[in-house]
Amino acid sequence: MRYQGREVDVEGRVRLVMESALTARDRVGVQDLVLLENFNSEAAFIENLRRRFGEGLIYTYIGSVLVSVNPYKELEIYSKQQMERYRGVSFYEISPHIYALSDTTYRAMRTERKDQCIMISGESGAGKTEASKKILLYYAVTCPVNEHMATLGDRLLQSNPVLEAFGNAKTFRNDNSSRFGKYMGVQFDFRGAPVGGHILNYLLEKSRVVHQNHGERNFHIFYQLLDGGDDNLLTTLALQRNPQNYNYLVKGNCPRLSSVSDKNNWKVVMKALSVIGFAEEDVQKLLNIIASVLHLGNTQFGEGEEGETYITTETHITNLATLLGVDVSALAEALTHKKLTAKGEEMITPLNFEQAVSARDALAKAVYGRTFTWLVEKINQSVALKEEIYHSGKGCSVIGLLDIYGFEVLQHNSFEQFCINYCNEKLQQLFIELTLRSEQEEYETEGIAWETVQYFDNKIICDLIEEKHKGIISILDEECLRPGETCDGSFLEKLEDTLGGHPHFVTHKLANGKTRRAMTREEFRLLHFAGEVNYNINGFLDKNNDLLNRNLKEVMCQSHNQIVSQCFRREEVMEQKRPEMAATQFKNNLMKLMEILMSKEPSYVRCLKPNDAKQPGRFDEVLIRHQVKYLGLMENLRVRRAGFAYRRRFEAFLERYKPLCPETWPNWHGRLADGVSTLVNHLGYKAEEYKLGRSKIFIRFPKTLFTTEDALQAKKPEIALTLQTSWRGYRERAKYQRIRRAVITIQSGWRGMKARRRAKRRREAAELIRKLIKGFIWRHEEYCPENEYFLDHVRFSFLKNLRKNLPKSVLDKTWPTSPPSLVETSENLQRLHMRNMVIKYCKRVQPEWRKQMMQKVAASEIFKDQKDSYPQGVGRLFLDSRLEFPIALYRT
Repeated sequence: MRYQGREVDVEGRVRLVMESALTARDRVGVQDLVLLENFNSEAAFIENLRRRFGEGLIYTYIGSVLVSVNPYKELEIYSKQQMERYRGVSFYEISPHIYALSDTTYRAMRTERKDQCIMISGESGAGKTEASKKILLYYAVTCPVNEHMATLGDRLLQSNPVLEAFGNAKTFRNDNSSRFGKYMGVQFDFRGAPVGGHILNYLLEKSRVVHQNHGERNFHIFYQLLDGGDDNLLTTLALQRNPQNYNYLVKGNCPRLSSVSDKNNWKVVMKALSVIGFAEEDVQKLLNIIASVLHLGNTQFGEGEEGETYITTETHITNLATLLGVDVSALAEALTHKKLTAKGEEMITPLNFEQAVSARDALAKAVYGRTFTWLVEKINQSVALKEEIYHSGKGCSVIGLLDIYGFEVLQHNSFEQFCINYCNEKLQQLFIELTLRSEQEEYETEGIAWETVQYFDNKIICDLIEEKHKGIISILDEECLRPGETCDGSFLEKLEDTLGGHPHFVTHKLANGKTRRAMTREEFRLLHFAGEVNYNINGFLDKNNDLLNRNLKEVMCQSHNQIVSQCFRREEVMEQKRPEMAATQFKNNLMKLMEILMSKEPSYVRCLKPNDAKQPGRFDEVLIRHQVKYLGLMENLRVRRAGFAYRRRFEAFLERYKPLCPETWPNWHGRLADGVSTLVNHLGYKAEEYKLGRSKIFIRFPKTLFTTEDALQAKKPEIALTLQTSWRGYRERAKYQRIRRAVITIQSGWRGMKARRRAKRRREAAELIRKLIKGFIWRHEEYCPENEYFLDHVRFSFLKNLRKNLPKSVLDKTWPTSPPSLVETSENLQRLHMRNMVIKYCKRVQPEWRKQMMQKVAASEIFKDQKDSYPQGVGRLFLDSRLEFPIALYRT
């Protein structure tokens, strides 16, 4: 778009959400929640979401944050045509959409050459995984590609079903819940084409391998293998199709799902592995490991009279050893005994029944967890940036996608929920920090005074969890490492001694009477930014230790299955240093993730689940209110509205609202800032309602904007009439001008053509005369270049004249006089012409006349010069008989 000869920044054109929809705000709500009049009201916030959800509008903005409400049904808004609709269009120009966010992020990456990141969060079932798929699909379809890049795009897309099969599971809230956090970085070259990718995974819920709550399932891949694998494959893996036959699959009592076809998904996963580049041999080894986990779960133990443990299921341990590629006796020994090192000496001690079961489950979790990490690394190798591109020197930019678990509050919250909610605390801290920084930078750029924003700083909660020596994670590690008998109860006591009195930490012992009734003695409560959560301490130490017996590691290191041997390195057995605890390892990984996110320009997608029943069209306000709270949406809105609700570039604001002021309509000729100032003064804006920056106008209250918009809507009929009149006049004037220009062009062309013809004729005549004069002078000379034209002209004139004056009969002896140069030619022509006339005459003579001629010739020879009257009788014909004539005739 152009304004007074200048290019207008499209992104700044419509800082307002789709302007045509402002008039429909009473029906469908505002498309940017920043424009809510009562922005402090959570009820108004949720009501706006409800209105839009009821109209099938699942996307809403909070400034640059996209809020998505899961519709639980297919919507016709994700076609290729929709992608083209949002391609290259401003984030705020048309209705909110995941494609608008994707395109804005992509264009910012290309134009500013800055790495970007899209952070997707929300609770299980809110649609985070689907949102990341839509973003990846948008880039795969709209970005420039060649054959290699198309293959890369396919591999990035096909990594989703593979990771979902191995990392997702059916939970109480979601049939396809991601049980791990994922950060995917997509690398783009200087042309904006995807050239590589990298995936980081966080905190896979390994405990799900060995235990599932009622109504939940293990990871999808187990059920897909049993339902979709062919008979030969299952025979090779020594498996049966019925999932009820495997201990690790029956604890949730939910072997099948009506909404999911494990058989079809198996085909999708196998095809995806092929596209990514997995060899058949690697796939077989991978499936051997998956099958081994099921056999490991069916491995049972017995207990002898002296408390020693032995394996009672020889078939399963044999199958397990075969699939893992290890010695069966060594594996059986490692599952029932523990190797200890004391004062440099190694000792083998038997495990009791509970310890053996724990060792078996620890091995299952370790094998599956490490295999998942190997799988992610294998995918990374497939989509990695090529060496020639890396060393080309042209550099690459990155768009990261963070699909990570949202804040979780379950009936029973354990170590996993503690880590997940700690992650969300860090992300919320980063979110507020980056949002404030972005706001402050914009204010400083525009020369507007920054106003201090009041908000809840959750740093106190983050410190409570992660602070060295005094944080919950440090205390947990100390308790795990402390010599002597330790248990979850002693850990809780240590927390009470260290953190007692902290405003965000409560236990049954420290609580008042009312709070104590809502807690058990085995729980501690944290007051997170999103609300209160009670954590049950049972299992905290074991899950944090996450240790595998050394002799089990030794057996795994000797595996003939290359995947297993890569997952269990020999160096790990030789190392004397104790590995990091699970919580500390997660904290360190989280710190690295924060560094990655801080180095990039962030964008946000906040996913909401409208109801727990997964029913389309149903909007549960209580559930939505809970999610709005723990996602910090109201906090974000308050930060965004702390200063000015709406800001827009001068040229865009003036272009839209200039009809409301006679001085700016139809065009403003002058500085844009002066034009905007003139316009707002005419509209009666008060000083406290707006500020003028260097390139933008800042409006504090949505009501001011809505009043202006309503005035524009009321003005539109008059504007339309004026525009129609002007258009008709312009159209007729343009038509007249076209006709006039056409006539002038034709006339000019015709006159020019006639003038050119006259000039040409004059030149030709002058040249002809010059040649004739020159030839006339040289006419008596031999034929030469000087007289050739004249002589040719004379000859031509003679021949032309001769052609018109040729004799018509043999008796006509006239002949035109020839020029000197054609005397001989003229005589030859005369002779030829005479001969030709004689021939023609003779051909016309009849036989009777021929006879008369012969007789006349004979008579002429006899009587010529002999008879005086002969010449008078030559012209009379001879008669054959004179009998019929009178005798007197003869006498005469």
